[in-house]
Amino acid sequence: MNKGWKSSLLLATTIVLLAGCTAIPAGSEKETKVEKPKSPDNELFIFTNWPSFYVKEDVFDKHIGQFLKKKFPDITIKHVHWDNPGRRYEDLIAAGTIPDIIFDNTRMNVQRYIFANDLQYDISELIKKYNFDVSKLNPALVAQMRNLTPEGKLYGLPYNNNDFVLFYNKDIFDKFGVEYPKDGMTYDEIYELAKRLTRVEGEITYKGYSQNPGHYMNYNQLSLSPLSQTEDKGSLNTPEWKKVVDNLRRFYEIPANQFDTVETFATKGNIAMAVATVDHIVSFHEQNKNLNFDVVSVPSFADAPNTRYQPNVYSMYITKQSTKKDLAFQVMAALLSEEHQIELAKEGVIVPMETKAVQEAFGQNLPQMRGKNTKAIFNGSTAMPPAARSAGLLWNDVPMQNVFDPLIFKESKDSATALRMIEEQTTKAIQTAKAAKADVDKAAKK
Repeated sequence: MNKGWKSSLLLATTIVLLAGCTAIPAGSEKETKVEKPKSPDNELFIFTNWPSFYVKEDVFDKHIGQFLKKKFPDITIKHVHWDNPGRRYEDLIAAGTIPDIIFDNTRMNVQRYIFANDLQYDISELIKKYNFDVSKLNPALVAQMRNLTPEGKLYGLPYNNNDFVLFYNKDIFDKFGVEYPKDGMTYDEIYELAKRLTRVEGEITYKGYSQNPGHYMNYNQLSLSPLSQTEDKGSLNTPEWKKVVDNLRRFYEIPANQFDTVETFATKGNIAMAVATVDHIVSFHEQNKNLNFDVVSVPSFADAPNTRYQPNVYSMYITKQSTKKDLAFQVMAALLSEEHQIELAKEGVIVPMETKAVQEAFGQNLPQMRGKNTKAIFNGSTAMPPAARSAGLLWNDVPMQNVFDPLIFKESKDSATALRMIEEQTTKAIQTAKAAKADVDKAAKK
């Protein structure tokens, strides 16, 4: 889904929000104030942007709706999923129907949607009031939210971490007499396997290893940030980032192993190993029920062993405008109870609680996961996200995938040059955004 909107529209909706949630119907000749609809006191409005599978109402009802009906029989849950057009953030704001709880992607969308529209609310006092134990959750996922601001305020709680595993095609390993990969292997070890498995036989090119470079960079296991921590600029032209790029680049440079999209792991059947999100255990099986595959933990750097990727987390946020903050928090806390975490884990949702019971329950309700090495999902620990940046700095969604494609894959740039180019593009984008913001602020003062 394309979830961006033009800056002019964002400004307009932000002004609408600050003006008290009034809107002017399109095409009207006169300015007509629309009264904000008042929801019933027992209704809780939940808006889901991510996870994307909640576009299906039956999935939302199975994961969340039915549980909340049992836990809170006196309340009604109103659920709306992001849609284009008509049910985006700006649409809800313009209509004066701001949700009580928002589910969204923390890294990609909180700054651009929740903060930009002044929807954020620090839940620290609610955590104290209801004695909620944050320490029971994956610390890296919690840090992802605390690090949104230098003050360390907590604007939400994690719900689902769309983590990664290494898929491998058993038939290709068997064909070439290579031992299967294991949990806890390093990139160096996987690289040696990839070299042995990459070969051309007749019209078939067997690729030893494939991965989405954008995911690899964005969720890198060395906890590097593409933005400067103290200045409004990019920060990619460093020895640490070059190490990350060179590590993946060597796989691509194995003769005949030019990367294909990991989605072809099931459809073409010629990729020996591919890193992909855990939900592909189901989708790969559905695409090719004869595919003989399993999973192990993602490879890690030798100097950061048994380290998963940084959080790819979808979280729950209470809006500043909600009049039912206490109820909203109690609902979030209930969803994070071990009772419900186990039920979500059974459905293949990677939850922020990683107790033994949760791990053992993972995927139990999904026949596609039976017999798979699902314990690989929990091997090692999640890489911590970068520390919070200094106050007042602009956020930018750095196009990390462009380091490899097109700069390395198509233009054969060396690693340092590719990183420098994306750093320069990022700094320029930030400066352009700062200038635009200054113009808006100046116009608002007139």
